[in-house]
Amino acid sequence: MKFPTSGVYAITQTDGKQDETIVSDTLAALKGGATVIQYRHKNPRDSSTLLAQKIHHHCQSFKVPLLINDNIELAHAIGAEGVHLGQDDASVKKAQTVLGPDAIIGVSCYDSLDLALKAQKQQASYVAFGRFFSSESKPKAPPAQLATLTQAAQKIALPIVAIGGILPSNGQLLLNAGADVLAVIGGIFDHDPLTATQRYCKLFTPSDRIPG
Repeated sequence: MKFPTSGVYAITQTDGKQDETIVSDTLAALKGGATVIQYRHKNPRDSSTLLAQKIHHHCQSFKVPLLINDNIELAHAIGAEGVHLGQDDASVKKAQTVLGPDAIIGVSCYDSLDLALKAQKQQASYVAFGRFFSSESKPKAPPAQLATLTQAAQKIALPIVAIGGILPSNGQLLLNAGADVLAVIGGIFDHDPLTATQRYCKLFTPSDRIPG
């Protein structure tokens, strides 16, 4: 399974939620049209492996890749399609070694084109920039600039993901600047995930796009 070249990248919201709710919310996002799912759990619990397996089962039903945030071992254990790595996490090379050459490996690049060029050289599957707007999910993340997306689109041959405070009302700015994929946490899972995901998906439908 390949990383999508466009679409909505739904990242699970796990804090304060029961496992059953996390699974049902993820299923709703898939029904709404999410093209990739990331299981993100900064405070793993004993049930994390089983929870990730349930999410992966639904992703497989929709032929949508599941990526695990920061945890190569968990990705390997459940057969997930790949991982997303921050700069303080394991290397792209290690992820490739453990998960195999076909694994999807994404890399956080924040506001740095140099990090993105490095990730591309290391054969990452995609690069992610952000946060672009105020974000409750990533309140301490350094801000990124729209100009970075534009520069990346000119020099990076991988899918470009934007993250951080993205709403249906501001997502078009990021797509116009050079983003291919919009990664969303609260904008989907703070609301009804089905209808919220559908609203984001409209940004990728030419007839529904609003000129930027």
